[in-house]
This record gives sequence, structure tokens and C-alpha cells, in this order.
Amino acid sequence: MLNRMTGDAPKYAALSRQIWEFAETGFQEQKSSALLVKELKAAGFKVETGVAGMPTAFVASIGQGKPVIAILGEYDALPGLSQQTVPEKMPVVEGANGHGCGHNLFGVATVQAVTELKRLMEERKIPGTLRLYGTPAEEGGGGKIHMIRAGLFQDVDAAITWHPWDVNAATNQNWLATVAGRFKFTGRAAHAAASPENGRSALDGAMIMTHALDLMREHVPQETRMHYIFEKAGAAVNIVPDNTELVMMARHPSKEVLAGIWERILNCAQAGALATGTQVSFEVTGSYANMMSNRTLTTLVDRMMRVAGGYKYTPDEAAFADGIRKTLSAPGSDEGHETILPVIEGIFSASTDVGDVSYVVPTVQFLAATWVPGTSAHTWQSTAASGMSIGQKGMLVAARTLALTGLALFTEPQTLQAAKAEFRKASAGKTYNSLHPKEVRMR
Repeated sequence: MLNRMTGDAPKYAALSRQIWEFAETGFQEQKSSALLVKELKAAGFKVETGVAGMPTAFVASIGQGKPVIAILGEYDALPGLSQQTVPEKMPVVEGANGHGCGHNLFGVATVQAVTELKRLMEERKIPGTLRLYGTPAEEGGGGKIHMIRAGLFQDVDAAITWHPWDVNAATNQNWLATVAGRFKFTGRAAHAAASPENGRSALDGAMIMTHALDLMREHVPQETRMHYIFEKAGAAVNIVPDNTELVMMARHPSKEVLAGIWERILNCAQAGALATGTQVSFEVTGSYANMMSNRTLTTLVDRMMRVAGGYKYTPDEAAFADGIRKTLSAPGSDEGHETILPVIEGIFSASTDVGDVSYVVPTVQFLAATWVPGTSAHTWQSTAASGMSIGQKGMLVAARTLALTGLALFTEPQTLQAAKAEFRKASAGKTYNSLHPKEVRMR
């Protein structure tokens, strides 16, 4: 199995490079989705496209009956992270999109994994249903949440996925829950010099809100994250701004704790409006649940990742990595790509809509070293590595681990039952709901 996947690796590396070049953002992944669907159909999968009201979403399946094992794939890029595959900041096109989270590798690894798993199931006459969920717009669009609402996970017994990173490791970490929103302050325009007393500054209202938020940072749990940008501040310096728009996100490991923090954030917005004689309106633009971990599945992934193994750099890759390290504030281990770390515990200070899936089905997500150790996600350095052989070698580690883990869930019923029992215990008394907008947003 592993030798066959290594032999197939150049083909999938080329696919990942194509999607890296497409660099399509959330809900716009027409070329990327179509490429993956074409590959899956050629491999003999039945593919349903446009699911859950999303043109770039799909579900590919083979087999029938129980168990139903799902593998989750992503393929959306990020705005503004265009970068050539060189160890210095050098955009392909200034300001264009780029795969700074490695989702070009993410989706292709899942296709390779299910293709190999399909071969094994057919060769060994293994019963059950294998599915690949093509999930758009993880970067804020919540594609998986729309799929949950459409009932696409109702009969799934377990879900497996991964994420590009700078280490190889199974994780039992809690990814952060999020709420994101757009705040629109409305005031009254006036000449900023001749009649400022007639104006009511929407910008002032928003700035008082952010000042209150910055003071509030001292009085929230330390795991909390709050970040914001101004999308609109004003039209001209000599006009009192009558419209200002602020977009912000808050995160916490517990979605219940986050709900209380968010109420305080809304109060900060009202305070800004009250203090400046302006009005503020608000809409939720996104909300992800925290990850509900499953130690049974994590232990299984750790076991399979050690079979899959790491990889070594070629001299050219080592030179690339050395160049990247010189740009990093905290370079990682030189051998981070070769080793499999012990299971990582604790809090993962990032967010994903995989967390929502973990509330409806036993779910596990692991990391594979597709970037130079010490590289952060959402950077030009991660974009560079995601488009070349270092990323592609890490992608093969992920594909092998996914295939091996899926095979184990089909052939080790005691492991699957233990994972489901753990899920039932962890979710007892909890009701899944999401603040994420119900309408699918095209960007």
C-alpha cells in the first residue's frame, strides 16, 4: 500500500500544484473543485456536486451499508498571500490570492487517500461506505456547517481529516470556537473644519468600541483572542465620517464561555454609539464551534502516522528550508519533518469548521509537516512551501495516514465502537447549534 502511494505521488503533487496556482478563495473554488471531482470520477467514485446549496461542494462515495467513514477535504485559498516558491517574500502577483494555509495540499491528500482506500476495500472485499466530503470556504465561509444543516453527516460513523502544518503529529487539542461579525456605525456628515459641531462621527463611535475592547482584554480568560479591522473608516479627511464598518472576531476554547464574551463585545459597540450620538447595527458573519476531541481516534491516528512515517529533505529542499529559517522569528527543529511527535495535547490557537463536525460525529484531525518547521500558517512562507516539493512530501504523509486510519476503522470494529461510545459520553447533555449565517454567501 505505502509503496503504491509513493509511486502515485508525482501525479498528486502535480494536482496540488495546479490548485496552488488556481488560488481560489472561499465559495469561488470552481476550478479547484472541478479538478478534484474529475479525479474522483476517473477513480470510480459516484460524485454528487453542488450539495447543501454550494456550487463548489461535493460528496464522493463508494460502497454501501455500514460503517460509513467520512474523510474531509478543503481547497480554498486566502486573499493577499500570493507568493512564489522561493525563500524570500516575492509575490506572483502583488495582492493576489495564495494558499497560505496549504489547502491545495489538503484536498489533494484526501483524494489520494480515498482512491487508495477504495482499491484496498475492493481487493479485500471490505464492506461499508467510504465518502469524501469536498468542503468549500473553510476560511470563514463554514462550508461544513452548511453540510451539517443539509443532513449530510446524519449516517456517518466517524470523520477523519488533517491539516498542513510544520510538524507531524496526532493532536488531541481543542481548536478555538469563534464568533465573527460586522459592525456598522452610522452618524451625520459635516464639514470637519467649518461646522464640526453639526457632525456625528461614525468613526469616533467605532474607535470608542475598539478602545473598550482593548481595555476588556485584561478582564477575559487568557485563552481568549479578539481581533478586528476597519473595512471602511471615512470618505475624506475634511468630512466628518457618517459611515464606518468594523469587522471583528472573538475566539475561546469553549463556545459557551465565548457566548458570554460576545455579549460584552456587543455592549462595547453600544457604548461607542451612545458616547458619540451615532447608531450601530450588527450582523454575525461567521461562527465555528470548538473541537470536541476523541482520544480513541487520536490514538489510532498516532499509531497509523508512525506506520506512514516522515520524510527527508533533498539538498535543494534543505537549501530552501535554510533560506526560510532566516526569515522566521522562531525557527523549528531541523528534523521536524522526519519525526512523528508524541500526541499534542492542550489548546490549539486557531479555528476550523471541523469543530462543528466534531459535535455531530466522532471526529479526528491531525497535522502533517508541509512547511519548514517554525513556519506559521497564513504567511508568505507557508504559501511558498505549499507550492513545492516540501509541501508535497508532507501531503504524502497525510494521505498515507488518512488511508491507514480509514482502513483500520473499516476493519477494527472494536476501535470504531470505542470511538462512538466516547463521543456519546462527551456529547451527553449538549445540543449542537450554530450562529453561523444560514444563507450561503458567495464572495
